Amino acid sequence: MLVGAGQVLGNRAREVSAAREPAELVLAAVDAAAADAGAPGLLAAADTITTVRTTSWAYADLAGRIGAHVGARPAHTGDTTVGGHWPAALLEQAAARIACGESRVAVIAGGEAMASLNALRAAGVDPVDAGWSTEPGGPPAFDPDELGSPAMQAAGIVLPARVYPLFHSAHRHAAGLSPAASIARSAGLCAAFTEVAATNPVAWNPTVRSAAEIAEPGPGNRMVCEPYTLAQNAMPFVDQAAAVVVTSLAAARAHGVPEDRIVYVEGGAGARDTADVLARPSFATSAALADALDRTAAGVDATRLEVVDVYSCFPIVPELVAEHLGLPVAAVAGVTGGHNAFGGPLSTYTLHALVAVTQRLRAGGGRALVHGNGGYLTHQHALLLSRDPVVYRGDPQPRTVTGVAPPLVPVPDIAEVTVEAATVEHSRDGAPKQGFLVARLADGSRIAGCTPPGDPDAARALSLYRAGELREIVGTRVRVTRKNGHVLVEAQP
Repeated sequence: MLVGAGQVLGNRAREVSAAREPAELVLAAVDAAAADAGAPGLLAAADTITTVRTTSWAYADLAGRIGAHVGARPAHTGDTTVGGHWPAALLEQAAARIACGESRVAVIAGGEAMASLNALRAAGVDPVDAGWSTEPGGPPAFDPDELGSPAMQAAGIVLPARVYPLFHSAHRHAAGLSPAASIARSAGLCAAFTEVAATNPVAWNPTVRSAAEIAEPGPGNRMVCEPYTLAQNAMPFVDQAAAVVVTSLAAARAHGVPEDRIVYVEGGAGARDTADVLARPSFATSAALADALDRTAAGVDATRLEVVDVYSCFPIVPELVAEHLGLPVAAVAGVTGGHNAFGGPLSTYTLHALVAVTQRLRAGGGRALVHGNGGYLTHQHALLLSRDPVVYRGDPQPRTVTGVAPPLVPVPDIAEVTVEAATVEHSRDGAPKQGFLVARLADGSRIAGCTPPGDPDAARALSLYRAGELREIVGTRVRVTRKNGHVLVEAQP
């Protein structure tokens, strides 16, 4: 059961003098979770401490630092790889270990300080000179292979800000939504997130914004990759940390945890798809997401859940969850505030969701579904939490889902193709910069490529914004040619 939940916000003003490294924020969040549990000495009994990977600074043993801070000698410690599904997966693992008697008290924590790191860099201050850790310290090593497969990299279909809009475009077309209707739906969801964030004391941007403000590109809200404006993208440059404490019922009572602190972990499930998005059967759906939700919510009437709090790095993720659960999109606005308003502290967002959901269930009772997403809709994990006593019934082992994908072939010198997914990346001045295309040849095989970078006319041929209006590009037939490793698309009228 979840008995302690804490979170902290740091340096929203991005001041050099207030720049604290992620580990400091994490320890503060752990202290907040300990205080929230209302049981002095509980964390000293922690036998398991796991941390979600920090991306803004490197640590050799953050879990060990937490253990020393709380006076614990855990038998099990660990750190994850990068991925927004990890908080939910770690909670599942902790609950499963506790259910089978392998653990009694577990701590899960994580945090980021990208805002402070950028503030220090902008001021020409070395974080180490500011007192940040040197074990090993510095930004974590980055492996370009983590961006995507060689085929994805060759096509330029890498980076979340490009890939998720491709999913959006394919799903929009498959769902029969016009570009205008789809944009309005996504902007409405993001506006709902801002309303939730305005009530969350550790939200990075607690300003309520209308759907019209969010959807309209312009100064301060540039188009990033169609159809997502900046206000619809995850906001990773934040200083936030969170922690939760999970125990057995016997341990909670032995340490004097008040009954009103207890939220039960009913269980959940995880699933993963192939990391190569070009090797998936469809860009319009997520087999891993469907599998994780089906196994987690089996026999559950989603309309009767008190809260559905969904990972929201880009609107397509909660939109897919809502559709699969048979809920209106507004029903998955949750209680955290979304990556676009609460903040997107990279892999730790769902830890903050667990804190917010715990607080809501304590106040109002009922059941909640919490979801985490990692990679490019690659890793999924969902959980059910309950205020009422339940027996844990989860599955800590993620399941791999596969499907038959169309063969990926080189872009022909010239061909007629049907657009399967497309997006256009824009420059900071608002002009089209580069287009990204996934398409099918007449025989059903798939091609993928990008237009020459910095060529607005080539990019514009794939844009939704043509001839002064919004016009669908997905599902249409276009002529493509190959030139110097890039794709040129015959402009549509």
